[in-house]
Amino acid sequence: MIDVQYSLILIGVMSGVTMLLRFLPFIIFSGGKETPPIISYLGKVLPPAMIAMLVVYCLKGVSVNTYPHGLPELISVIVVAVLHLRKRNALLSIIAGTICYMLLIQSVFAG
Repeated sequence: MIDVQYSLILIGVMSGVTMLLRFLPFIIFSGGKETPPIISYLGKVLPPAMIAMLVVYCLKGVSVNTYPHGLPELISVIVVAVLHLRKRNALLSIIAGTICYMLLIQSVFAG
């Protein structure tokens, strides 16, 4: 069993590292300095790239050869894409896609 002192030290170190990583960009780029172009570029490119990687990761285990042939996943991805293109609200799209997928696998394609 881990003792309380060790747990508190561990939580403190993790909190400190997290805070440092969150505050570091503001410390480095403060003082009215111009943001380097590479940082601006990464700020524009990385979020869509990370979302694409998450989509690939989520869909990597889908088997189109066996029932339900990936239909719940396909329908849910379409719901997320259409909803996001119309509303431009990532949280709404994610929640709606999750609910759609769960309803499909629990009721429509339960088998």
